[in-house]
Amino acid sequence: MTEPDGTRRAALLTVDDDPGVSRAVARDLRRRYGERYRVVRAESGQAALDALREMKLRGDLVAVILADYRMPNMTGVEFLELAMDVYPGARRVLLTAYADTGAAIDAINVVDLDHYLLKPWDPPEEKLYPVVDEMLEAWLASDHRPVPETKVIGHRWSARSSKVREFLARNQVPYRWYLSDQAEGRRLLTAADCDERRLPVVITADGEVLLEPSDHDLAARVGLSTAPAEEFYDLVVVGAGPAGLGAAVYGASEGLRTVLVERTATGGQAGQSARIENYLGFPDGISGAQLTDRARRQASRFGAELLTACEVTALDVEGPTRTVRFSDGLAVSAQSVILTTGVTYRQLDVPGVEELTGRGVYYGSSLTEAAGCEGQDVYIVGGANSAGQAAVYLSQHAKSVTLLVRGAALEASMSYYLVQQIADIPTIRVRTSTQVEGVHGEDHLEGLTLRDTASGSTELVDAQRMFVFIGAAPRTGWLDGVVRRDDHGFVLTGPDLLDDGRPPAGWSQDRLPYHLETSVPGVFAAGDVRSESAKRVASAVGEGAMAVMLAHRYLEGL
Repeated sequence: MTEPDGTRRAALLTVDDDPGVSRAVARDLRRRYGERYRVVRAESGQAALDALREMKLRGDLVAVILADYRMPNMTGVEFLELAMDVYPGARRVLLTAYADTGAAIDAINVVDLDHYLLKPWDPPEEKLYPVVDEMLEAWLASDHRPVPETKVIGHRWSARSSKVREFLARNQVPYRWYLSDQAEGRRLLTAADCDERRLPVVITADGEVLLEPSDHDLAARVGLSTAPAEEFYDLVVVGAGPAGLGAAVYGASEGLRTVLVERTATGGQAGQSARIENYLGFPDGISGAQLTDRARRQASRFGAELLTACEVTALDVEGPTRTVRFSDGLAVSAQSVILTTGVTYRQLDVPGVEELTGRGVYYGSSLTEAAGCEGQDVYIVGGANSAGQAAVYLSQHAKSVTLLVRGAALEASMSYYLVQQIADIPTIRVRTSTQVEGVHGEDHLEGLTLRDTASGSTELVDAQRMFVFIGAAPRTGWLDGVVRRDDHGFVLTGPDLLDDGRPPAGWSQDRLPYHLETSVPGVFAAGDVRSESAKRVASAVGEGAMAVMLAHRYLEGL
């Protein structure tokens, strides 16, 4: 049962193995407290523990626990001792007979008992309610607010734990993070009947327990769509970065049945930017997450369907139908497709990086790790805008931020406004002509070997976090043999496809390819994945909108 604001009422739990006594306690509690609290009744210690664990997983609150002392298999004291591990903040009352008062007094030291109550408690107005009133007053004075969000329990230096947190954050799924070696994390693992060998553990807002979930399983359990609602659409957009979101907004707003397919999370690399300050219309800047969230909600409002955690593996062309196939065996078809898969950061190929990725070494701006940088020395590898934006953002948390740039000057690869910002922040240091030659650490990053390319000298420095931004490569391997690409894997479009003014081999139309059209009629490319694109957020959004206009023109000609 819930309050008007949607939150569940805190519970009063009573456990007694005598069904008659159990019903009587519950009846008296409901009579006085039923409008403000849920009354949960159990007839054995194990049943009560199961109920507590279920409520814990759902994020419910338990205010008071009343347990009978004499129960078979598990005494009231034994039960309360176990209940403390699940709800340490709940007030504990032991129901005893007069002959058991000695045991009740001893229990004060064993389970930090708040009160013991002699049976029978008639009349409740004199013997039961004053005790419960006192317990509730004490409980309300403490802070034990519910946690309705998804919960993630993991290890501080677990690569998969880091990826799960990043997946939830970038998909705007509220969650709480608990370390497995801290008290509340251990309590949640106990409630979920899990141990530390299968981390991370994710507990959904509904109380479902997921052990080491994949992105696809996680998405399906936290309310994200992972399967198409229909088999055929007017437009399939593959990739939900700025170009894909732009295409989805314009496609859906112009009446096309549009589905947007994303492998990980909306926003692409731009969605991870701490602050974008040169995007038109936002003079004070906007974070990538804010821009992404607004665009996603805008696309949904116009009727675009968004699929998350769907990895595209193939594009089939059969007559006028273009079919996009997913790794889980599902597929979606349309008459037109827009490729907006963007790029991924290149891997840093030095000893130790692979072993420590996700354990101090991160690709891109892992915003969920920012809080963990407090008081630490952070290194950022790269000299372009993404690296500069990350440096400015992380400087608010870290003790120091060092930009490692291969080139001789930052101005050669970074926008002027960012260069000026970085120069004005005393905790940011820029080291040009510098490369990482090795990373070191046992279970997490502890140090870096840096090489000065001008002098050839090397240096070992302490480091707790390193974020890598060293160029990008397109995710287009799944297009092999279908769509023409350049030598670096970027998709060729429009004029770049022409051979002395003639259309590409196999072209089936009696016209030249449209400006953003690929070597397959009706398949377009926009944003960073396109060869010779501007690699800017504004141009990506514009190309997404333009691709929809060209797709309309193509569909009208069918």
